[in-house]
This record gives sequence, structure tokens and C-alpha cells, in this order.
Amino acid sequence: MNPMHRTALFAVAGVAAMTGLGFASVPLYDLFCAATGLGGTTQRGEAAPGATGNRITVAFDSNVSPKLAWKFRPEVERTTVDVGARDMEFFVATNTSDKPVTGTATYNVSPAQAGRYFTKIECFCFTEQVLQPGESVRMPVIFYVDPKLLDDPNARDIDTITLSYTFYPTGNGKAAPEAG
Repeated sequence: MNPMHRTALFAVAGVAAMTGLGFASVPLYDLFCAATGLGGTTQRGEAAPGATGNRITVAFDSNVSPKLAWKFRPEVERTTVDVGARDMEFFVATNTSDKPVTGTATYNVSPAQAGRYFTKIECFCFTEQVLQPGESVRMPVIFYVDPKLLDDPNARDIDTITLSYTFYPTGNGKAAPEAG
């Protein structure tokens, strides 16, 4: 193979590798964040391990994109939970428009190092939410704080974990199609 063909082959292979890496970067980043709690990414779990007798405060924050005609708030602004025990809290969302609207919630936990220890069992943020005109719904989040938090020297000063949600419209802010 002559040097010009070899160089062209390496260039094509390089472009293919970089394209593949570009497509794989988002899922790989998501996996990395879920494994490490980077940026306050929470974990997903099936069942809580059980109460430890230690308690921690969990605060709730809610935000809505200006492009989404919803009101959204936690029913309680903070609660004290047993580390390792399952807890459930509710958020209330109201569609203030005259059309059905679909929204999806992004979330994070702060301080960021607490994300790896905050585990959601069930959450409205796992799926899109459709609210009819004027409809209000209570949406639960079921979670626990992993007892491994107590053994992490980087987390020893954490006494409050804040769970924050922001709702955004899906479908470029358009109303959901009429049912029927």
C-alpha cells in the first residue's frame, strides 16, 4: 500500500472513530455521572436498605421554564428523614393554560457530592407529564438517602441535601395533541 493510501485510510479511520465517540459521549457521560454522582446526579434503586437511626434534612426546590405554562411546587419545603429509610414526598403541578401541555422534569441534588447517596425509587421525573387545561396533579417522589453517606469523609459535613427540579416543555413548547 502506498503512503498516500495509508494516510487516507488513517484519516477515514480517525473520522469514523471521532464520529463514534461523539455519538457515544452522551450515554457514557450519563453513566459516569450516575456512577459517581457528578453534578448532583441521583441514583435509581428498588428498595431502601433500612433506617440507621441517623437523620438528615432534605430540602425541596422547584422551578418552571418560562416557556411552560405551569405552576409547580413542593408540598413541603423540607423534611427530616432517617438515613437508609424509604420516604415519600409530593410536588404539585398545575397547567395554567387553556390547552393540554406536556412537560418533563430535570433534577439534581446539592451539595453535588450527595448525589451518589440520594436514591430515587420512583419519580415523576422518569417520564413526561401531560396536564390538561387547568388540571392540577400531585406527583410523588419516593427516595432514600444511602447509609454509605455516613462513611464518606467527603460528606461528613452534609446536614442538608437539596433536591431540585426544573420542568421544561417537551415538543418545543407545543401543547400536547388532543386526546380522543
